[in-house]
Amino acid sequence: MLKKKILQFFILILCGLTCTKVFAQDVFLPYIPQENEIIFNQSAYNISVIDPQASTNISGANYPGLRGANQLVVYTPSFGYRTNTNEFGTEAIVTGDIVTSLSGADSLIPPNGFVISGHGRAKKWINENIMVGSKIYIDTENNTITSYITSDTFLFGARERIKEVQDMLNYYRQTTPGYNYRRTEQHLMRANDFIEKAERDSENTQKYATKAIELADNAMASVIPFKQYELKGVWIRPTYHNIEEIQSVLDRIAESGINNIFIETYYHGQTIFPSKTMEKYGFITQNPEYAGFDPLRIWITEAHKRGIKVHIWFETFYVGNKPPETNPNYILAKKPEWSNYQKKNADSETIPYSVSEHNGYFIDPANPEVQEFLYELVSEICLRYKPDGINLDYIRYPQSLAPNYSNYDLSNWGYTKYAREEFQKIYNSDPIDAVPGEVMWYYWKMYRAGKVTDFVKKVGQLARSHGITITAVIFPNLQMAYDTKLQDWKNWSYNNYIDGFTPLFLTCDDKTAMNLMSNVLRNKSPNTKLYAGLFVTFMKGSDADLIKQIHAARKYSLNGLIIFDYAHLSDNYVSVLTESVFRPILRDVSGRGRRGRR
Repeated sequence: MLKKKILQFFILILCGLTCTKVFAQDVFLPYIPQENEIIFNQSAYNISVIDPQASTNISGANYPGLRGANQLVVYTPSFGYRTNTNEFGTEAIVTGDIVTSLSGADSLIPPNGFVISGHGRAKKWINENIMVGSKIYIDTENNTITSYITSDTFLFGARERIKEVQDMLNYYRQTTPGYNYRRTEQHLMRANDFIEKAERDSENTQKYATKAIELADNAMASVIPFKQYELKGVWIRPTYHNIEEIQSVLDRIAESGINNIFIETYYHGQTIFPSKTMEKYGFITQNPEYAGFDPLRIWITEAHKRGIKVHIWFETFYVGNKPPETNPNYILAKKPEWSNYQKKNADSETIPYSVSEHNGYFIDPANPEVQEFLYELVSEICLRYKPDGINLDYIRYPQSLAPNYSNYDLSNWGYTKYAREEFQKIYNSDPIDAVPGEVMWYYWKMYRAGKVTDFVKKVGQLARSHGITITAVIFPNLQMAYDTKLQDWKNWSYNNYIDGFTPLFLTCDDKTAMNLMSNVLRNKSPNTKLYAGLFVTFMKGSDADLIKQIHAARKYSLNGLIIFDYAHLSDNYVSVLTESVFRPILRDVSGRGRRGRR
């Protein structure tokens, strides 16, 4: 048995050092329990595909990461350095044959391991049968994956969690003057006591290791110190219909230590307030859900009473996913010529929607009427409501496929009558004929990205003239943002068109989040602030996942963080945040820690 384990070890090292396909041969040996190791759960599942390609996985060809509906996909280093998946699945990162962390999307693929990724039914299986420390066996002959949860699994998870907290504690002891770590250290000492009990008593390993993880989680909740001048925000869809409900939400937000809110104000092509601009154009004056009162006025007034700043969450070029023909006053029902078009449907008489974005409809950034309408709407908000900030979302073209796909150009957007005619006047060429890799394609990308940049510049000047902060939701991978969404955010930063970025990191994994953070930091101007958009709560990640990503933001000295979103900010998350990171720990005369108010 020992010889077999040694052989497996060297084979795995060899796999990590080569670039050949890990699963080209059946190099993974069946799981063999160690002496005194107890198996608590064993479960197998069929693998849909290993290292998918568009030609080998037709059902996933049009989805991020080539992972189709209900599929379980295994990604090895042969696929690339990350999975490129979206936030609608879950993933387990495996080093050797042990699950070392759990993620939500777009995970980094370890050089000596792989990533298990699942959507739908496969996601459900992963959530129910895989945890940190699980042993994984891949059977390529039968195309199955088996997960084992053993007594070692619980010990591995407990030790890893304790180590994570200890590393965090050491970091803050070295970097934070006056850091109060007494409670954290006490929790860690007790956690280590239970590890010792688990090691001595194999029959009760699960019970003791679980208790150790619980205590380590308590330590993690208290390890990050409160930072006074840090933006602590949350995005909110304001589904509340009277002043009492809004006041109640704001009271909870204030008690949670949140000091900035991002209120969804213009979304699905409608405003939450009665808009004179919408009325002028003949569109729906106010979202009917809020008829009879002005929630934006109440949000701003009541938030300011509580010392909370208000940013307008503004979904710029996106107008919802309801077909225009279902309401004569929808924006694209009134102005069908404003619609955006893909190359593949450029001459269609039907207004297209983006399949990859919830069947959503988009308006054309190149059309000057579109830009004038949106500018007037932002101007109305600035003049009438005087918010603290404008947060531009959907400040881009609809998503296309990545350039490495054969039909990349067909999936691109922007082929509207106005844009094609204007481009042809400038370059004497119809962009419909532009081919990726050729000079005219470069100019066509630059033309469309420039239209988005023009709007950012104009709105930035407008907001700043009113003393209002201007931020934008960006996609953290600079090249991918430009190639697939025509979002040239590096240009916005270095030309000082924007005050800050609020990228969403669509993952529960702190290592992936750190990689995305570093992407933005490398490509932005030092003058542009960076606020980490954390998606953990939306993806129902663990409390520890949230704390670890906040720690990552602190290590990179980001300007703050914003949680997506309030509807998913459950009490367990609030409890963890207010333990320390969102609320200061004060010292009494004896030197002992106690929680204080903001």
